[in-house]
Amino acid sequence: MTKTERITWLDETRIETEIAATAAGADKLRVREILDKAATLGGLSEDDVAVLCAVTDPDLAAELFHTAETVKTEIYGPRIVLFAPLYFSNICLNECVYCAFRRSNKELDRKILTMEEIEAETAALIDQGHKRLLLIGGEAFPKTGFQYLIDAIEHIYSVKRGRGEIRRINVNVAPLETDEFRRLKATGIGTYQLFQETYNRKVYEQMHPSGAKADFDWRVSVMDRAMAAGIDDVGIGPLFGLHDWRFEVLATMQHIAHLEDAFGVGPHTISVPRMEPAFGSDVSMAPPYAVSDFDFRKIIAILRIAVPYTGIILSTRENPEMRREAFRLGVSQISGGSRTNPGGYATPVEEQAAQFTRGDHRPLDEVVRDIAASGCVPSFCTACYRMGRTGADFMDLAKPGLIREMCGPNALSSFMEYMLDYGSEETCAAGEQAVAAEVATMEPKIARYSQTMMRKVREGKRDVYR
Repeated sequence: MTKTERITWLDETRIETEIAATAAGADKLRVREILDKAATLGGLSEDDVAVLCAVTDPDLAAELFHTAETVKTEIYGPRIVLFAPLYFSNICLNECVYCAFRRSNKELDRKILTMEEIEAETAALIDQGHKRLLLIGGEAFPKTGFQYLIDAIEHIYSVKRGRGEIRRINVNVAPLETDEFRRLKATGIGTYQLFQETYNRKVYEQMHPSGAKADFDWRVSVMDRAMAAGIDDVGIGPLFGLHDWRFEVLATMQHIAHLEDAFGVGPHTISVPRMEPAFGSDVSMAPPYAVSDFDFRKIIAILRIAVPYTGIILSTRENPEMRREAFRLGVSQISGGSRTNPGGYATPVEEQAAQFTRGDHRPLDEVVRDIAASGCVPSFCTACYRMGRTGADFMDLAKPGLIREMCGPNALSSFMEYMLDYGSEETCAAGEQAVAAEVATMEPKIARYSQTMMRKVREGKRDVYR
């Protein structure tokens, strides 16, 4: 696909019609039929999702949230996967009006990390206890061009700190050519992630007036190129606050349907970033379509039951209270101890160079302790990508529930590794209780696997997985 070819799978007229058809509110009987359907773990249609987006009645919303919690527990159990973003640069050639990194923002302190600085950032993340990270930056590479990204990945994987290392790198960078995606895959990355920001063409043009990102079709077709190049796992999502959240959710459903039709499998993850204040951006201070906490909970719950086998990611944009609620409603991955400015881990400074304002400023250990205390299991597992359980192969295991036989034990062994090597006394106390509670709920065979793997970790072995 060239940069000028218009994609055909996005039907904005249909979305607007669906929203208009439910303007009077959601019919209770219809909503409950949809929730019953969702409870079978088979997912929902775009029409179903349109109905759920219209739910405003508190009692119906409570039923929606309960269904989402049930679906999440059935498929994912109590696991919450942790990662951190590593920003390699805040230099950008685009003019996204809501972003601190935009080219015209002269007040931002600009920086692009050297390979030595990337290694220092990696070391700082490893010392926190992280095992996976998201490599991310503005749309501009130094003179070495795309090779900079390839080199950065190699340097990150090379860093060892005692028993610690980064075992999986996910990547969020500007749209690439198919050949570049092939090179990216060869480095051993996990998921390629990119946000469409908004699926509404008119709003997109207003929010991205110049730079390569102004090309709507080049961006919205990026996952086709990534998957055609052999990257099995991709991550999508809009930026909630640029346009009507109902439109964005329904357009996300169309994007998912397109990927399933074209490649046999949809996205591995969906992110749900909500617009937060960004240094030097008036638009970010007053989002055009600000999303209330109530509607944000609905977004998470609807996506969880609509695409039950797709991971949902929540960043540190949200405060600890909302993140805690999101665990229950369907979020399966979160960032922890994050910084959104290049160099922010090795040399913590005021975030004058950050992309957006964080809502959760807690260090990783406190985040981990909070997860464990809430009845969930923090997971640092990276096994699926190294065992080849990606794309359609992952879904073949996930849909019949077989993936839990791997994910449950892997979560516990990776969490045990964190507690022994990095956890504070308070976190270890909460963690041991969470581990015992989880083992008690497992089938005997899975519990034995888990106990054997954790025993190996206690005896000194690391990176124990199945």
